[in-house]
This record gives sequence, C-alpha cells and structure tokens, in this order.
Amino acid sequence: MILRDHVVDYFPYNIIVELVPRNRYWGLHPPPAPLEDVVDDGLMTIQRASFLRKAGVETIVDNDHFLNPPNRADLLESAIKNISRALNRVEDMERLASSTNWCVVEELEHMLEESGHLRTLAFLYASKGMSSKAVAIWRILARNYSSSLRKDPALETIIQDSGENLISGKAIAAAEASKILEESSDQDLILQHLGWIADISQLLAVEVLTSDKREIQLSPDEVITSIDPQKVEILQRYLQWLIEDQDCFDTQLHTLYALSLAKSAIEAFEFENISENLASGNTERTSLATLRNSIFQMPVRERLQIFLQSSDLYDPEEVLDLIEGSELWLEKAILYRRLGQETLVLQILALKLEDSEAAEQYCAEIGRADAYMQLLDMYLDPHDGKDPMFTAAVRLLHNHGESLDPLQVLEKLSPDMPLQLASETLLRMFRARVHHHRQGQIVHNLSRAVDIDARLSRLDERSRNVQINDESLCDSCNARLGTKLFAMYPDDTVVCYKCYRRQGESVSVSGRNFKEDILIKPGWLVSR
Repeated sequence: MILRDHVVDYFPYNIIVELVPRNRYWGLHPPPAPLEDVVDDGLMTIQRASFLRKAGVETIVDNDHFLNPPNRADLLESAIKNISRALNRVEDMERLASSTNWCVVEELEHMLEESGHLRTLAFLYASKGMSSKAVAIWRILARNYSSSLRKDPALETIIQDSGENLISGKAIAAAEASKILEESSDQDLILQHLGWIADISQLLAVEVLTSDKREIQLSPDEVITSIDPQKVEILQRYLQWLIEDQDCFDTQLHTLYALSLAKSAIEAFEFENISENLASGNTERTSLATLRNSIFQMPVRERLQIFLQSSDLYDPEEVLDLIEGSELWLEKAILYRRLGQETLVLQILALKLEDSEAAEQYCAEIGRADAYMQLLDMYLDPHDGKDPMFTAAVRLLHNHGESLDPLQVLEKLSPDMPLQLASETLLRMFRARVHHHRQGQIVHNLSRAVDIDARLSRLDERSRNVQINDESLCDSCNARLGTKLFAMYPDDTVVCYKCYRRQGESVSVSGRNFKEDILIKPGWLVSR
C-alpha cells in the first residue's frame, strides 16, 4: 500500500491515463520479445503441428506450411519487410530489398503492390534476378512519377554527367533500369526498353548498349535496326564503340558511320550558317550550346575528319556523293585524296580553303616536281573570276623554288604580277639552280676521275709480271713449278694449276676469302 501511494504521487492518474493502453487488466506490460525468438516460436509451432497432425490431431496451422515449410531466414526477412511496410519505413525497405536477402517474393509482391511501394518491389525483383519484372516496374515509374521523387546521390552524379541538370523521378527510374540492363544478356528485353530510356537520357541508352558487364554481346544489326532514327547520336556512339573499342572491320558499318557523321556535319553547318545570319554576334554561343546538349565532347565535323583520315574500310565514293553539294571542302579533299584525284585536292586546298601550307605539304607527299608547278599555275590563274594569288605564289617560290624549272616559272608568270614581289625569290631560285648545276658537274667529274683511277689500277694489276724458275715452289703443295701452269692470287701467293682448281679463285693458300675480306693495295686508291 505504501508503494502504491508512492507511485501515485509521482505518476498521477489523470496525467498517465491517456498514455496507458486500455486493457482489461492493470499492470506493467512485458517488453517486446526479440524478433528472432518470435520466428523461432513460429517454427516450433509448425513443427509441433506436424507431429500432432501425424497423431491425428487437428491444428490451426495452414496446409501450405506443411507442403513448403519456410526456413528461419525467409521468415526473418519477411517479418522485417512487413514491419517496415507497416511503419512506412521506405528507405529501410528499399535498402533491404536491394541487398542480398532471403525474402519470399510471392509473399511480398502483392502487399507491396497494394501499398504502392513499387520501388521496393523493383529492387526486390532485381535482387532475385527477375530483370524483366524489375525493368517493367521502372518503366511504369518513369511514366507516372513526378520530380518530387526521392533523389539518389549516386544516380544524381550519373545524370549530371550526361548534361541533364534537372534530377527527376523519370531520370532516376531510367538510371535504375539501365543498371539492370547493363548486366543482362537478354537482347529482346534490352531492345524492348531501350526506347523509353533513350527518351529520358541518351547517355544512359549508350551505356546500356556498350556495356562490357554482360556475358554475351548484342547483335549489331539488331541494335542498329532498333535505334530510333531521330536518336542519331546514339547510333553514332554505338558505331564508334564497335569500330574503335571492339575492333570491328565490317566495311558496311564503317560506311554507315561515315555517312551518319557526314549527314550530321551538313546539318550542323547549315544550322550554324542560319544562326550566323540571324545573330552574327551569337555564333560562338550557339555552337557552345549545341555542343553542351550533345553526348560528345568533340564537334561532329572534327569527328568526321578524324574518321575519314584514320579508316580505310569505308566507301569514299558513297560518302562523296552525299557531301558533293555541301560546303564541307576539307572533307571533300580527304575523300578525293583517297580516290587519287590529286588535281581536285590541290584545287580545294589552294583555292577553296586557301591553305597554302596544306597545299605545299600535299605536293611534298606526291613527290613530283610537276606538282609544285601545277600548284603555281593554280595560284597565278585561279579561274572562276578570282584574282591571281601572288602572295601564295611568292611563298611557293620561296619555299620550293629549287624544285622548279626557272624557264617554266618565267613562262607561267603573269605580266600583271608586280616584279618587286618575286624579284628576290627569282634571283635566289636562279642562283640555287646554277649552284646545283655546278655542284652536279663537280660530282660528275669526281666520279669520272675515280672510275679512271680504278680502270688504271685494274690494268696495272693485270699487267704484272711474275718470274718463275726451276727452283720456284707451289705455295700450297710445295711441288716444283718448272714449266707447269700456275696462278697468282692478289696477295702475291703462287700455286700450281692443280691447287688453283682445288682452292678456287676467291680463297688463297693463306685462307683469305677475297670476296668477304677485300684486299686494297695503296696503289689502287685515288690519288687526286
């Protein structure tokens, strides 16, 4: 009684009456039992019921538990999932569903669908390897969810890298679906969901197609056919990945990639011209905005030029037919060079682009003196009503005048060309021409002198006299020579004809091989 009064003093009834659950009894409730103990008690009840059923005693346990008895891990995971769902602990449910777990999908999917926790159900499907159902749910979420969806910091980085600063529920759903498809080898599933992912983020679609996480790669023909024709950059990035990363040598794919780049380059060039005409001061800003919205960091014309120069497997005539009527002159020069049209290449470099350095470099690659003369003729007579390009002509004479014929140059020079522009260059060219001529004469005369000395030394060697007497011996067999035939080697050794036949004409008695170890006497050297 004393204890009761003491408790009432500290905990007045009128204060705690609303806090205490209304039970039919008054007293302290026991603390909650650990979840593991609850599960163990349930398993014990199922086991006890199985023994009772064998004994003929009816139990309240469901028959499904006897046919497919659950294990402890399944019951724990399902209990945690149910508690989290009841408490609306969304983050805990998603964290559990996305990790390795032993949840029974059949027991949870209906409850999660009814409660609207589709994200949790999608994570659960993905963790169980049910990719088709998981991606289907993410597609539904991408279509219905708003931008108020909870943001994932890891996914936020991925989407920002693609240039999409606005993080929305659609973008998060597409990113989660793409992570599943990157590891999947089910081509039909990937191509089925590629479209809506590409509508949200083209970069995510490219990552799905070019993923190296899957065991079996996709069929290029099927992928190319399924890509939306409006999503040109996805097609180009996929073809670039096939050619550069997968070392694809299919000529059709190389040609398709070149044609796609060429078409995009024409459209970009026309768009820049229109923008320049509308607002001449905002041209650079427009090009930067276009590049920012692209999944590529390099402009399309630069990518086209690099590919046309690096690949040998595309059809240049087919690409040339596409850009023939455009203003892509540098690309035309690359293609004409592939086809061996040297004159057209020089005309484009010298007259259309007015790139003297590139034109001279191409003449050096051709390697013929008439190429420089042809280039000079283009500078002096450009046709199409253009004025002569005297500055470029003087530059050519200054850099490569030694390779030109002065008489032909004088014949090509126009009477209208100011003499003071080319006088110093022409004088230098004439001096160099005379210098080369005289230098050639000197080299010719020196070579002639060496030849005469060699002939004289050979004649002296052949006209040498050797005196043989009765006491002379063969240096090989030591036999007396007498009136026998003999031979003498360049090192002055004398052998009989029999030993000469055995030794040969290249190897003397001393073992020296005159073909490998050439003998040079002081008298044979040129003394002039």
